[in-house]
Amino acid sequence: MHQFKLSKCFSFTASRDWLYRYSFGNAGLRSSSTDLGEGTIMHCWVPKIQIESRPNLVLVHGFGANAMWQYAEHLRHFTARFNIYVPDLIFFGESYTSRSERSEAFQAQSVMKMMGAHGVSRMSLVGISYGGFVGYSMAAQFPDQIEKLVLCCAGVCLEEKDLKEGFFNVSDLEEALSILLPQTPEKLRELMRFSFVKPGARWVPSYFLTDFIDVMCTDYLEEKRELIETLLKDRKFCNLPKITQPLLIIWGEGDQIFPLELAHRLKRHVGESAELAVIKNAGHAVNIEKPKEFIKHLKSFLFDAVSSPPPPTATYSGLPVYCYWS
Repeated sequence: MHQFKLSKCFSFTASRDWLYRYSFGNAGLRSSSTDLGEGTIMHCWVPKIQIESRPNLVLVHGFGANAMWQYAEHLRHFTARFNIYVPDLIFFGESYTSRSERSEAFQAQSVMKMMGAHGVSRMSLVGISYGGFVGYSMAAQFPDQIEKLVLCCAGVCLEEKDLKEGFFNVSDLEEALSILLPQTPEKLRELMRFSFVKPGARWVPSYFLTDFIDVMCTDYLEEKRELIETLLKDRKFCNLPKITQPLLIIWGEGDQIFPLELAHRLKRHVGESAELAVIKNAGHAVNIEKPKEFIKHLKSFLFDAVSSPPPPTATYSGLPVYCYWS
């Protein structure tokens, strides 16, 4: 079948997105959007039934596809122990703002405001890549509300000068943007080469990659460029606040997007409250490439050493939100 005709008749990406949406619903979550005011709407997958005796866990995605694609395979490990919240950050999925703010601090404030709208005041958080930048900012801004923090391949200790001094595998910001926000099959293959130790993208037909780009990589393109530019602009390690919450740092040994040295920088910066887990034969997408090891480290860190929680008390939350899935 002709490539153009196939892409017009059937979208593998859209179909898989629907399956992920279905799986989130089956996991006991519902889709909701909260109006945060000032032109900001934040979408989040939230518990259909909130169990008051359970702790709360927020799973924050990185760049790429929406949150469902990055956490769908991991949900089943946590839904029995936690109230799970999976937000779409601003300009991802169904979240957006008309404001000009592009910093991770604004993203962090938006997530916290959304969690407050759902009646959640204390939580642990897992942040992958860019989601880790947001999670670290939440821990720094709201130290009494973030209990434990997991950062996965999140280069929060990078500096703007690192890019100029050749620390990364790209020559400048424009090259980095063209890879992180791919608009052609060739650039998407390049991103996968950077993200995986053993990428399989070279065997994927271009029409599948084009379909993925059309569905997942074209919305809010300019705004996402601004998010990355803001992340790097004038960034200095000396300005990074020191957090005190228990911190688990998970890193792929072969990460070519955020080199392993950034993990060691962060461990030294935070000190005794941080532990580092380096996963061998894994790159930046360690949560996908080595899911069993990734989950093993998360469970060891997040699960309290208690045999079983008390009988749950269920409450339905009445919130100013709009449901798109139930």
